[in-house]
Amino acid sequence: MLTLTLRNLERDGLLTRTVYPTVPPKVEYTATPMARELYDTLLTLAGWAERHLHEIDESRVRYDRRALAEAETA
Repeated sequence: MLTLTLRNLERDGLLTRTVYPTVPPKVEYTATPMARELYDTLLTLAGWAERHLHEIDESRVRYDRRALAEAETA
């Protein structure tokens, strides 16, 4: 799964992959300028998620309870 994710990020232009002809093989991944530009945005998103984690958890609990109650009455 990790390899697939890395290959997709490479395909999207977010990583460059360098393979070294060694035994065992060595592969390095480097963030592209486009990926580095995205970094600050991802930090902002992660910060938002951390600040609202409890609200998200509470909302999920309310939703799951409501969905369970609806399923029981159906």
